[in-house]
Amino acid sequence: MSEPVWTPAPERAAKSRLSKFMKLVGEVTDRSFEHYDDLYAWSVSDSGAFWQAVWDYFDVRCSRSADTVLKNGHQMPGAKWFEGARLNFAENLLRSRDERTAIIFCGENGNRRELSYRQLGDAVARTADGLRAAGVVPGDRVAGFLPNCPEAVIAMLASASCGATWSSCSPDFGVSGVLDRFGQIEPKVLFTADGYFYGGKTFDSLGVIEQVLTGLESVRKVVIVPFAASDPDIGRLPGAISFPEFGRESAAPDFAQLPFDHPLYIMYSSGTTGVPKCIVHGAGGTLLQHLKEHGLHTDVGADDRLFYFTTCGWMMWNWLVSGLAQDATIVLFDGSPFHPGAGALWEMAERERVTIFGTSARYISAVEKAGYRPGMHSSLDAVKAILSTGSPLLPENYDFVYRDVKPDVQLASISGGTDIISCFALGNPTLPVYRGELQCRGLGMAVEIYDDDGQPVVEQKGELVCTQPFPSMPVGFWNDDHGERYHEAYFDRFENTWCHGDYAELTAHGGLIIYGRSDAVLNPGGVRIGTAEIYRQVEKLEEILESIAVGQRWKDDVRVVLFVRLRDGVELDDALRDRIRKTIRSNTTPRHVPAKIIAVADIPRTLSGKIVEIAVRKTIHGEAVKNTDALANPEALACFRNLAALDED
Repeated sequence: MSEPVWTPAPERAAKSRLSKFMKLVGEVTDRSFEHYDDLYAWSVSDSGAFWQAVWDYFDVRCSRSADTVLKNGHQMPGAKWFEGARLNFAENLLRSRDERTAIIFCGENGNRRELSYRQLGDAVARTADGLRAAGVVPGDRVAGFLPNCPEAVIAMLASASCGATWSSCSPDFGVSGVLDRFGQIEPKVLFTADGYFYGGKTFDSLGVIEQVLTGLESVRKVVIVPFAASDPDIGRLPGAISFPEFGRESAAPDFAQLPFDHPLYIMYSSGTTGVPKCIVHGAGGTLLQHLKEHGLHTDVGADDRLFYFTTCGWMMWNWLVSGLAQDATIVLFDGSPFHPGAGALWEMAERERVTIFGTSARYISAVEKAGYRPGMHSSLDAVKAILSTGSPLLPENYDFVYRDVKPDVQLASISGGTDIISCFALGNPTLPVYRGELQCRGLGMAVEIYDDDGQPVVEQKGELVCTQPFPSMPVGFWNDDHGERYHEAYFDRFENTWCHGDYAELTAHGGLIIYGRSDAVLNPGGVRIGTAEIYRQVEKLEEILESIAVGQRWKDDVRVVLFVRLRDGVELDDALRDRIRKTIRSNTTPRHVPAKIIAVADIPRTLSGKIVEIAVRKTIHGEAVKNTDALANPEALACFRNLAALDED
């Protein structure tokens, strides 16, 4: 068994909220929880009692308690949680109304703002008053086309206060991308900024919204946040109102009391294979999962400053905002993480005393490839944990963090998704970190790895599944009245079991390794290979910035084709190809070695930064990619069209 790369000091582990929760629950249930594994086993064997314990430990605010914690507990989908309970999501995030800092905002242009919990609560009450005056009632949709700014948080919480359902996307979406999403859900009110900053440039948002509104007849009111300019020209949008003028200043908080599974958020699938699926998440399930993940797995408390590099179009924004329920300070950043240089986020973290630093695996790789060593420029002494998600964190990324960022830090790779607005596997402040592994399965999440026959396996690769219901399962898909598309998305592969679509492995000490998406798994000669297995070898080479591997149909089989994006001035010659193949062969198997290695100028990715193997696979086979608006750089697909090298042996 490999040795851990980090182990929490006994005092730190003992002081964690997870240790305190374990002790308290042990006393209440008269059980002995000596280790996390004991608590995890109980959390899935008696899930109703576990989630009630989470509710009690975090003192969920409600006007009525549940009649039944779990009904139809062996049915997926179909299980019902906390029936009879009445609560409001926003009320649980705004329980504090004092002068402690709730939000710190940092923009790439140097703009900085702070809001106290009192100021945040007052702004939410005022904005909710404006929504009610606009006719918003429980069940209506409110949308945000916004940068990651305090007004986005305010508008979301105001929407939740009224019982409306919030949905947002970032302002880098094009007109078609916005209409593909908001056009399906028909929002009554739309919040937008006048523009945003990225990479030292200013971008206009009002021109996009002008075009969007021609296809959104449902919108009754447009609220414009002055962001890129202090006094934007809102006259170009008839009937628009400036955010500071929306609602009454003296409005009192009013939190609609609603059922546990009342729709809180509508999230969207990536949309790279067609129009995005609209995934509806309930207020209670989202709240409980985030309370558990922040408070127990991430050890967030009132003294913490929680940061995640995200946009309003990625579920990590929703996850970040829920840190308010822990009375923590959330840190928002908007702009390019590399402007004006590779140290932008790390310098911000040092300056703002961030304690939990969240980002994507791709960002960590990009910082290393840029030659920037955060630990040489900033002490980062306040940072106790670094979180990473979006794609598998390579073993070499762990080496980089512990060598060049900070040696004494919990590095927590986390994995779940938009589908569950939370995680299946994530960090743990009481457990060691192993190179290349997610620390543990999440409490209350009955995660297994299934082989092709639907049997659980350990230390073997297979499908990541969840065998029991959990509160943050989607309420359903929008406009899927009979649940057919919802069932097809997650429950068709294995009966009564959530199949997430990740290719993964459960390790001997209870960690997880994610090898990539199942639908992107390579299958040469009938052998399944996760794409991350190749990436983690290829991207060791200094000459390669990033790579993408797909399977090409070839002579009644599939062959592996590897595309690489090289550093400036580097040529993909036979010598480099040989080094790539040797590196892969030496560390994996001959099956992993690509038949073709081709240099490309760019690699397509989603707006949240994930590379899109399926879109590339379709492109090399001459098939249409249905929804290029879901891509941050759709022009990159041209790099993969009509390549003569793909017609050769």
